[in-house]
Amino acid sequence: MSEVMSESAHVQDVTTKEDSNVWEDLGSPRCIVAPMVDASELAWRLLSRRHGAELCYTPMLHSSVFCRDPKYRREALASTSEDRPLIVQFCGSDPEILLEAARLAEPYCDAVDINIGCPQAIAKRGHYGAFLQDDWDLLQRIVSTLKHGLHVPVTCKLRVFPEISRTIEYARMLENAGASLLTVHGRTREQKGPLTGLASWEHIKAVRDAVKIPVVANGNIQCMQDLQRCIEETRVQGVMSAEGNLYNPCIFESRYPACWEPALEYLNLVEQHPAPASYIRGHLFKLFHHVLCLAENQEERENLATNSTMEAFRAVACALRDRYLPYHEGRLMWRKEQVDYNLELPPWLCQPYVREPPQEHTHKLQEGATQKRKYKDEDGNEISRKRSKKLKRIARRPNRATSASKRSSDRCHDCPNPLGFKCEYKLCRQCCRTKCYVENLDCAGHRNLTKTRRQIAKEFEAKRKDIQNVI
Repeated sequence: MSEVMSESAHVQDVTTKEDSNVWEDLGSPRCIVAPMVDASELAWRLLSRRHGAELCYTPMLHSSVFCRDPKYRREALASTSEDRPLIVQFCGSDPEILLEAARLAEPYCDAVDINIGCPQAIAKRGHYGAFLQDDWDLLQRIVSTLKHGLHVPVTCKLRVFPEISRTIEYARMLENAGASLLTVHGRTREQKGPLTGLASWEHIKAVRDAVKIPVVANGNIQCMQDLQRCIEETRVQGVMSAEGNLYNPCIFESRYPACWEPALEYLNLVEQHPAPASYIRGHLFKLFHHVLCLAENQEERENLATNSTMEAFRAVACALRDRYLPYHEGRLMWRKEQVDYNLELPPWLCQPYVREPPQEHTHKLQEGATQKRKYKDEDGNEISRKRSKKLKRIARRPNRATSASKRSSDRCHDCPNPLGFKCEYKLCRQCCRTKCYVENLDCAGHRNLTKTRRQIAKEFEAKRKDIQNVI
């Protein structure tokens, strides 16, 4: 009996040592930038690393798209020698597809993360993210498959259950399945949007005390003091920031720069490492959030919303800089009645965005205090929100044709991807191609002529044989 216990203790010591080495191989980071869809692209990661981030994640990548689409793969893996250590995050529910995607990414990263924390509706439709927490058998297979099929560590980013005991059991299951690191977002999957609320550090501390692998905390980080307090209270190895980093990329330096400083630095990085205009616009809106809320900056807000060129983005940043630099340098005095310096930072400084508590949002809904926002066109006529968004898109890209048929929002019958607008079989392009190949069919919508081409090949072969017989 004592020999068995001794052997078990030895196995635990080996596991702990391996996991410790994994953390050391990642640089023992305390300041970590979260995986953020359409936000943690290469240029933003490099900006964050310049200002204190010690580890970054790629945005969440769809494993099946990553496997079949070389362009998607190439754009997702864009990186430089400065962009390390790096963790690539995938979502999906098929262990083999996840393993195939992870093997393709393995040479370009230091670990592979499985997203089991996304709470959005698209994750529910695709059966991935936080909606995998209902299927522990599948999760065990996914983690175990990647653990045994990769040479880099496998990590998991998860959300908690309302019950601490259930969360601990969940974390231990992932550890036993082969996860080398857990990032615990201290919110349940129902805590999102206006119901986000505070993350529970109590849940994170309970997981940290229950497992032997490194744990990273995520939630409630709006400044460096929050990070230090989180480490003290939960005893985690590192802390991850998402929203706090987006509103202030210098959060890990414990400073609040003038918003135009990181904005112009980011735009310079985008010149070297291009990103879609939608990503850039999203970053700038967050950096300029507090100052664009002022009525005097309505024109800059409209310019940022309706333009998509680097020149327009730079013009907005420079206009705000020119307007507020005299106040920032102390040459002019900011209006005291607008900002109390004992309570708030001046609006031109990068600073956290504080959400209203869920209770207040619920209370407003119950009292009917919130009224439906009204949207108007240029002539002042009231229009729908959908129409308003379309007009804004047209304003941003006036030369683009607007008569193109709208794509269907329905899903492919065989996978979570959108189906082809004119597909005869209600499938996406890849699934349609597979169906036509297996069942010898044509699809005019996808211009897939498998059956026709095979028939032409047969006719050609028959004519070739007839000619040979005549000779």
